[in-house]
Amino acid sequence: MHTILPFLLATVAAVVLLEMWATKLKIAYPILLVVAGLLVSFIPGLPAVRINPDLIFFIFLPPLLFEACWTISYKEMKKWWRIITSFAFLVVFFTALSVAIVANHYIPGFSIALGFLLGGIVAPPDAVSTGAITKFVKIPRSTSAVLEGESLLNDASSLIIFRFALLAVGTGQFIWQQAAMSFLWMVIGGAGVGLLLAWVFVQAHKRLPTDASSDIALTLIEPYFMYWVAEQLHCSGVLAVVAGGLFMSIRRLKFLNSASRVKGFSVWESFVFILNGIVFLIIGLELPEIVEGLHVKGIPLSTAIGYGLLVTAVLIVARIISAYVAMAATLIFRPSVVQRSGSTGRTLLLPLMLGWCGMRGVVSLAAALAIPITLDSGLEFPQRNLILFITFVVILVTLVLQGLTLPIFIRKSHIYDKLTNEEIEKSTRQKMKHGLKQHVHQFLKVKYENDLNGNAGMESLLKLWEERAKIAADSVLSEKKMVIFLELLESQRRYLNELNKDPDIDEEIIREQLYQIDLEEERMKII
Repeated sequence: MHTILPFLLATVAAVVLLEMWATKLKIAYPILLVVAGLLVSFIPGLPAVRINPDLIFFIFLPPLLFEACWTISYKEMKKWWRIITSFAFLVVFFTALSVAIVANHYIPGFSIALGFLLGGIVAPPDAVSTGAITKFVKIPRSTSAVLEGESLLNDASSLIIFRFALLAVGTGQFIWQQAAMSFLWMVIGGAGVGLLLAWVFVQAHKRLPTDASSDIALTLIEPYFMYWVAEQLHCSGVLAVVAGGLFMSIRRLKFLNSASRVKGFSVWESFVFILNGIVFLIIGLELPEIVEGLHVKGIPLSTAIGYGLLVTAVLIVARIISAYVAMAATLIFRPSVVQRSGSTGRTLLLPLMLGWCGMRGVVSLAAALAIPITLDSGLEFPQRNLILFITFVVILVTLVLQGLTLPIFIRKSHIYDKLTNEEIEKSTRQKMKHGLKQHVHQFLKVKYENDLNGNAGMESLLKLWEERAKIAADSVLSEKKMVIFLELLESQRRYLNELNKDPDIDEEIIREQLYQIDLEEERMKII
C-alpha cells in the first residue's frame, strides 16, 4: 500500500498538470497523456506497469459509461437512432470483418478467428478522445449526439465479438446457433438487467430519506452494481450500465433534488476526469511490457509496427466507407434529415469527417489485456503479444494522427460553418428566456393574484422574475414566500421539459437553464 499510494497520487498530479498544459496548447488531453506515459516508460530503472484487465473493465468502464448517459441528449439519440445503431453494431461488425480478412491474408499465423479477435478489440472508437478533441471546434449537436450515442453502444457490440472470437480460438470451433442465442441473451438480458436495477435505484432515491451526500454516494456505486450483476448472469454489463444510465438520466428531476443535482455534477465531473486521465496515462506506460513480449517471440519491432499501421489503415478506411454508405442510405430513405452545409462539396465532406472521428482508447486496451496467457488446454495463447502491440499502435496512431488533424480539418474545410450558426443558438436562448419570464409572470398572476395585490413583498417577488433584480433577505425568506418561490421554480422546470419536446430546441440549452434553476434554488435556501 505504501508503494502504490505514492504512485497513484503522482499519477493524479501528472494528469492534472498535463491537462492544464494540453488546454494551453489547445490539443486534446488524451493525446498528451498517452505520449507522456510513453515517454515516462523509457526512463531507466522504473518498474514495469502491469494492470489487471479485469480492474480496467470493472473500475473504469462502468462509471465512464454511466456519466456519458447523463450528459448525452436523449432527444437527439431518438432522432438519430438509425445511424447510431448502424454505427454501433453494423459498422463495428464490418470493421471487425475487414480487420479479420486483412490480418488473415497479410499477417503470418493469423487465422480468421484470431483476426476477428483483433477486430473486436480495435473496432470501437473512444468517446472520451472524440469529446476532448471536438471541444476545440464547433460542431452541430446532431453530430456530437451521433458520436456520443455510438460510443455508448459500440463497446457492447465489440466486446460481444471479442468474446465469441475468444471462444472460437480456444475451442477451435464456432456454432452459429449457440452464438446467436448467446448474442440475444447478452443484448436483451443486459438491457433488461440495467432497466430493472435502474427502476429499483430510482425508487430507493425516492423513498429513502436521502440527502445530497447520500444521493451522490448511491450514484457512484449504482453503475458498478449494474455491471456486476449483468456479468454474473453472463449478459452484457456494458449494455446494463447504458440502459440503466439512460433510464435514470431521463428521470433525474423526479428523484434527485436540486442540491443532489448541483453537487453531483461537480463530483462526477472531477471523478470521471481523474479516471480518464489515469487510463490514458496507463496506455503509454504499458508499452515496455508489450515490446518485451515481442522480443521474447522473436518478432522484429519494425515488422510489428508495420502490421500495426496496416490494421490502423484498415480501420480508418472501413469507417470512412461506412460513413458514406450511411449517408447514401439516409439520402435514399430519409432525405429530409440529411444535414446540408451550403454546397454539395461540403455536404460530401461530412461523412469523411464522421469517419475520421475514430480514435481508439480504453476499451481497446482493456480488451487486449484481457486475452488469457494460455488456452484451456494449457497451450500458449497464439499471437497474444503481437495483438497487444498492434492494439497499442492503433491507439497511439489514431489518437495522435486523427486527434491532431481533426480540428484542423474541420476549420479548414468550413463544413460546419452553416450548421453551427451562433445567431441561431443565441435566438434559441432568447426565445427560451423570454418564454420563461412570460410563464413566471402568468403563473404568479393566475395562482397568487390575491397575494400580489397590495403586498409589497409579493410584488417585489414578481419584479424579481420580470427584471431579475436582487431582493433583500428580509423581503424574500418568509415561510409563505419561500413556498411560492420553490413552487415557481418547479413550474419553470415543467415548462422547460415541455419546451424540450420542440425538435428545433437544443436539449443542451434546456439543461443549462435547468442547472441555473437548481443553482437559484440552492442560493435562495442559504440567504
